[in-house]
Amino acid sequence: MTDLTNYRNIGIFAHVDAGKTTTTERILKLTGKVHKTGEVHDGEATTDFMDQERERGITIQSAATSCEWDGHRLNIIDTPGHVDFTIEVYRSLKVLDGGVGVFCGSGGVEPQSETNWRYANDSEVARIILVNKLDRLGADFYRVVDQVKNVLGAVPLVMVLPIGTEDDFVGVVDLLTRKALVWDDSGLPENFTEEEIPADMVDKVEEYREQLIETAVEQDDDLMEAYLEGEEPSIEDLKRCIRKGTIALDFFPTYCGSAFKNKGIQPVLNAVVDFLPNPVEVEPQPEVDMEGNETGEKAIVDPEGPVRALAFKIMDDRFGALTFTRIYSGTVNKGDTLLNTFTGKTERIGRIVEMHADDRIELDKCQAGDIVAFVGLKNTQTGHTLADQKNPATLEPMVFPDPVISIAIAPKDKAGAEKLGIALNKMMQEDPSFRVETDEESGETIIKGMGELHLDIKVDILKRTHSVEVEVGKPQVAYRETITKKIEDSYTHKKQSGGSGQYAKIDYTVEPAEQNAGFEFESKVTGGNVPREFWPAVQKGFALSMEKGTLAGFPLLDVKVTLMDGAFHPVDSSAVAYEIAAKAAYRQSIPKAAPQLMEPVMKVDVFTPEDHVGDVIGDLNRRRAMIQGQEAGTTGVRIKADAPLAEMFGYIGDLRTMTSGRGQFSMEFSHYSACPNSVAEEVIKEVKAREAEAK
Repeated sequence: MTDLTNYRNIGIFAHVDAGKTTTTERILKLTGKVHKTGEVHDGEATTDFMDQERERGITIQSAATSCEWDGHRLNIIDTPGHVDFTIEVYRSLKVLDGGVGVFCGSGGVEPQSETNWRYANDSEVARIILVNKLDRLGADFYRVVDQVKNVLGAVPLVMVLPIGTEDDFVGVVDLLTRKALVWDDSGLPENFTEEEIPADMVDKVEEYREQLIETAVEQDDDLMEAYLEGEEPSIEDLKRCIRKGTIALDFFPTYCGSAFKNKGIQPVLNAVVDFLPNPVEVEPQPEVDMEGNETGEKAIVDPEGPVRALAFKIMDDRFGALTFTRIYSGTVNKGDTLLNTFTGKTERIGRIVEMHADDRIELDKCQAGDIVAFVGLKNTQTGHTLADQKNPATLEPMVFPDPVISIAIAPKDKAGAEKLGIALNKMMQEDPSFRVETDEESGETIIKGMGELHLDIKVDILKRTHSVEVEVGKPQVAYRETITKKIEDSYTHKKQSGGSGQYAKIDYTVEPAEQNAGFEFESKVTGGNVPREFWPAVQKGFALSMEKGTLAGFPLLDVKVTLMDGAFHPVDSSAVAYEIAAKAAYRQSIPKAAPQLMEPVMKVDVFTPEDHVGDVIGDLNRRRAMIQGQEAGTTGVRIKADAPLAEMFGYIGDLRTMTSGRGQFSMEFSHYSACPNSVAEEVIKEVKAREAEAK
């Protein structure tokens, strides 16, 4: 039986270009997993194995790989940094026990780092921090440490100090051992020497070491007392305290280095082993019943326990569908049959493979703590639980955000139509934030996603992976509708045509609900005028109608319906009659309640060199953006704003033109807000024109 205390399931996450994939490459080289280091900028990185990743130099999907360090098995997931693919980060964090947050030494805590840090907080994942790229111009370790405190509200526990900066960066001082680790210029990670601390750094090292000890001993009252009485704790005791505090999320051990130059990565690997939790030390996953209510039971990490496994990612490749799965409890053997608690169907585990990016190693069995891929599962999707047939339970499922942008696509030729359907189906299974719909009126295929780049990559995958050429329409914004006025109304549904008829009368109010409340329903009927068994039918009628607003057919948000009174007929009333009455009441009343169009507003974070700030802010104002703040850094200015998605199409091209190619930006969905009348009129006109054309 494998010793689970020697397992570390970790993820590497950060903003675009902070060096996550390069760090993963260096870890694989150091642990002997690869012999030639692949570079991202050459399109050679091991974990960037999609054509689109190699060309664009960005990571699009999380890749899993395993390696050994100091007698420990590390399962590593390299995640994307681009905001359109945050879903990959979210679902990876969900199944990991620890993480390495990589920050750029010159860029600092960037927008996407904040989002990923928030996800990691939500998932309660213990982390260590690596401030990378210290060899870059403008890199400043101490400034990034301050940003971690101020921007992320986290407590960085500084474990090493850099020796030199920018071109002069040669190594780090380990504060625990008071030893300097200095790398030579060969670029080989193993070529370093242990030296005495440089004379000009002695005072700084003592100051930071004292802070480190003071923070660490707070985890142990006896050590704290001894320390206050002048007794310095041993390195073993300090490591034990740091491990305890890291797992409790009280602080985050912070390291620095340059992954590209192979400097400073060994201490990070040692920290993964020393301070990040093994699967047994993590709070066990809560189990829920079929309705999604917590049962009070937990999936205890135990190879002898009942099987509990969470499918967190599906990937299609030339050998069939791979279902990446984290085993929380129990042991799964090749040939076992497990129950998918979401579908209620069984799945036979034909093959188990351990992934190394896109290579695979066949396994006969896997157990609690492992991250493996099952080959050829038929009905399992992201977020589904696979469990013991005799002792089933469901793990807490994943929640995915709704898409904010859509485009219409059509195959260029008849032969492509059938292939398109199959390809889109596979792509939806792989990526839960990607949705596909068919517009009933026009018959068009609509694909929906988290941003322009997201959909751009999907169209590219259709072309290359599935050989389907498609025509692409203009991007469409996912508008919503709501109401702004409370109204009272009444509706009677009567139908008599021989035999038993249909009768339902409802008196109700329709009013705006709190923001983000969705659809609320309440019944205040007394005295049985509308019998209790028909209330759910009224609720269902209204709820189904909410999917299509009366202004332009967009879904309706934040509405409360209260059933006040009504009437029924002992023979002719039925649930169906009340559902029909509710649907007709919706069409009658919503137009009277001052409906309003709502547009998605994005949280935009723009980085620009100082001399272009005026142009960038002027341009954002023209795009109806509300500037929330700006903050000067050493290499430029970050501008934070809220901007309507409709105005942000093609923004990256305009930004690059304005800033001579040096500007960057990221955006993520923030909230829905009321559309100005002029914009709403245009949108409604466009929708009506499209509908007329479809007819």
